[in-house]
Amino acid sequence: MTFRTPGFGRRLGTGRTRLVLPVLVTLAVLLVAFLVFTSVYTDLLWYRSIHFSKVYTTQLWAKILLFVGTGLLVALVVGANMVVAYRLRPPYRPLSVEQQGLERYRAVVDPRRRLITGVLLGLLGLLAGSSVAGQWPVVLAFLNRTPFGVKDPQFHRDVSFYVFTYPFIRLVLGVVFATVILSLLAAVAVHYLYGGLRLQGPGDKASPHARAHLSVLVGLFILLKAVAYWYDRYGLVHSERGVTTGASYTDVNALLPAKTILAVIAVICAAMFVGNIVRRGMMLPGVGFTLLVLSAILVGGVYPLLIQQFQVRPDEQAKERQFIERNIRFTRKAYGVEQAQVVPYGGRPESDPGRLRRAADELKGVRLLDPAVVGPTFQQLQRVRPFYRFPDSLDVDRYKVGDRTVAAVVALRELSRAPAGQRSWVNDRMVYTHGYGFVSAYGDRFAQGGVPEFLTKDMPVSTASQIKLDRPEIYFGEYSPLYSVVGGRGQQELNYPDNSEDGQASTTYAGKGGVPIDSFFRKLLYATKFQEKNLLLSGAIKDNAKILYNRSPREMVQRAAPWLTLDGDPYPAVVGGRIVWIVDGYTTSNNYPYSERMSLGDATRDTITDTRSAVARQANDQINYMRNSIKATVDAYDGTVTLYQWDTEDPVAKTWMKVFKGTVKPRSSIPPELESHFRYPLDLFKVQRQVLAKYHVTDPSAFYNAEGFWEVPEDPSARGRRQPPYYQSLRMPGGSTEQFALTTVFNPRRNPNLAAFMSVNSEPGPDYGKITILQTPRTPPTQGPGQVQNSFETDQQVKETLNRLRLGNTRTIAGNLLTIPFAGGLLYVEPMYAMAAGGEEQQPYPLLGQVLVRFGDRIASADTLDEALDKLFGESTAPAPPSGDQQDRGQQDRDQQDPDQQAGQLTAEAQRAINELRDAVADFEKAQREGDFAGMGDAWKRIKDAQNALASVQRSAGAGPQPSPSSSPTPSSSPTPSGSPSPSGSPPPGG
Repeated sequence: MTFRTPGFGRRLGTGRTRLVLPVLVTLAVLLVAFLVFTSVYTDLLWYRSIHFSKVYTTQLWAKILLFVGTGLLVALVVGANMVVAYRLRPPYRPLSVEQQGLERYRAVVDPRRRLITGVLLGLLGLLAGSSVAGQWPVVLAFLNRTPFGVKDPQFHRDVSFYVFTYPFIRLVLGVVFATVILSLLAAVAVHYLYGGLRLQGPGDKASPHARAHLSVLVGLFILLKAVAYWYDRYGLVHSERGVTTGASYTDVNALLPAKTILAVIAVICAAMFVGNIVRRGMMLPGVGFTLLVLSAILVGGVYPLLIQQFQVRPDEQAKERQFIERNIRFTRKAYGVEQAQVVPYGGRPESDPGRLRRAADELKGVRLLDPAVVGPTFQQLQRVRPFYRFPDSLDVDRYKVGDRTVAAVVALRELSRAPAGQRSWVNDRMVYTHGYGFVSAYGDRFAQGGVPEFLTKDMPVSTASQIKLDRPEIYFGEYSPLYSVVGGRGQQELNYPDNSEDGQASTTYAGKGGVPIDSFFRKLLYATKFQEKNLLLSGAIKDNAKILYNRSPREMVQRAAPWLTLDGDPYPAVVGGRIVWIVDGYTTSNNYPYSERMSLGDATRDTITDTRSAVARQANDQINYMRNSIKATVDAYDGTVTLYQWDTEDPVAKTWMKVFKGTVKPRSSIPPELESHFRYPLDLFKVQRQVLAKYHVTDPSAFYNAEGFWEVPEDPSARGRRQPPYYQSLRMPGGSTEQFALTTVFNPRRNPNLAAFMSVNSEPGPDYGKITILQTPRTPPTQGPGQVQNSFETDQQVKETLNRLRLGNTRTIAGNLLTIPFAGGLLYVEPMYAMAAGGEEQQPYPLLGQVLVRFGDRIASADTLDEALDKLFGESTAPAPPSGDQQDRGQQDRDQQDPDQQAGQLTAEAQRAINELRDAVADFEKAQREGDFAGMGDAWKRIKDAQNALASVQRSAGAGPQPSPSSSPTPSSSPTPSGSPSPSGSPPPGG
């Protein structure tokens, strides 16, 4: 017999329902907590793997303290005002329709008042804490601020006040303002709910307690407004009201006193509101509020407008001159261009054929290999296997080859993905784990067929390469997989394909980078992080295995130094036999006084950033201060991140070095071999050229009239996009040697002619970072890049040559149009590449087709630069150096000849001319050493006479014995000292 209790089953079901909900909530909370723990702990493990855990923990603690502190502050203050409003509720509420409606809400709220209040305050605290936690850089920079040693001309405060202190004060005021406003809204809501405020009914609409409470809160708000007005005065140094950024005439003479007056009025109004505590009625607060509003309109708005309209506008140039001068001076200083030199150039270009020919003979190292074009060429010639790849834009660096330093175009052979048909989790994550090899080519020469002449190439790395490379594996690169598991005991990772039986050479990662993943707990963490069950279940993960992730050099440096803005183009270099990525780091600010603001993204955009994926585009952050303070490196094998201080005077970098102590190494610790590969960074140069397009004008009157402003020209090979700057080796006017430089040109605004050529020394040393601007004359105008490109395409000879290249659907690709200061003028050099037609299977790639050159009105093209210059200036008189075999054979022939036979090969006239030439050369070199310009001129005339006599003898001799070129001496090609007159009006060799 079964006894059933009525309602027992229903009660049991209800009990289960009540039990399930807490369990589900608990599980959800535990899951969220585990996910948060996974994210935080795996990030900490990664930071530990690169030895920058202090950076992560400092950020984490700063965020936690700001989150908790701000959240508690807002919640406690708002909660306290809600409690005060509740306790000040009136004991008696007159009956009205309004109160009867509110009674229903009170009946619902009162039993759950604590719960509702707690939830609302918790949400407010979360929102407030979250918003302020993201401002941790402002707080830490303020606490560790470093003086600039420069004072603004208006308030005479150190620039650090505006860069570090002022943003912090605005942040604090924002938090306090928000807290007071939320408290006011919460108090109004509670007072209204419990009858302290009424909208209907006879008598006072506010109880005395409610009026006193709300008067204090409004008075506190207005008092904060007074403080804000006072600090708004300092914000005038960032004003955009005038002709330029910074406090203008109206700001200084109208708004500055207006802000002071408004601050005083706000204090008086705040006192009126607080005085309402002991006075019934709203007359006093109403008067105060009206006074504040009218003052803000009249004093803060109308008065400055009148000053601007009736004092400044009629004589704006004179009124604003002082403030324009401030803007020019501080802008140039903020962007590091105050020492930029602008010199006239090109007024008298050389026209003498002999001088031009000798100058062309001395032209060395012109970079014809365009890194933005030859990516597909590297891809086809050096990819080796389809699972490797090269970037679509390569990099330019310098390497010591023999006894000279050459510019080289460089790239890494990085891993793309496992081959099609061999995709699996093990292959993707444990076999195909890294790239292999450093590929480089001469920048100034090509091999047979128009292909690059490689310095390093092929797989495996050859021991005979010009650049010694001991560790060619690339585990950390721009195209590395999301994550890889490496280094396990006995693990076979593809190193490079070869001709062995297995078809590949394997390796096992032995670097110190990476996070160990040989425990169940860590496998669980990373399986959760990457949502990949194989990380937890796969038996292929052996002892000592590590997981590599966050492997992009830019990402790694950004995480290690979150206070930096990074250049968009990291580049690889071989240092000490290892491949390292070099990343330029910038410190920026938007608070430098009187400095012109610009969008970093807009300033750095050009053809490369718009059309190539290898160069990252900058965010559109507004900046008005920029320094290349840090040079960072990432080891491509083990992921070691190293930060070096580069600009030792930058206060922003010093501030962050205090925040993250020990993370940045001093400049003195940079290895010389590494320093030799440093170059002037692209994005900083682009920003500086944007600044100097206007701020090369330093006279306030000329600046006001926009007289002489420039612009960066359109790229002639990519319409509608800005021409990028180019790295090249060149000799600047007055310089004695070639230098590795970063160059650009300017056009006058809305004018295709050339206005100036800008170069910055990119070679580490005393002149590193020296900016030189060669300003071309306005009349006669110098043709700009677009006009030069058009002249190439319309020149009859060049046009015929290019048309021959374009036969059979072959298309031509214009390389970088280099502008080179040359012989008092500008030489334009452009490599023209040819790429055959073909589908995806053929995968055509660019080859050098022609080299186009222009100097003045002369244009030529040829297969090589030397041949093009020969066409432009005439055949070189300097004999080509014989090869080693030719020298040996010539010496053997001379040794086998009888001495009398050797002497008999020359006629008496020829021997006499040669002797005279030797004597003249000896006299010229002696006069040159002594600085005797008159003697140099006489000797030079004798040299020319002897050369003419020798040429006459050769012509009359016909096919008979000829004097050997080696027996005709030529003077050393030492240039005439700068500013020295040419002897007798004739140029010495190399002059």
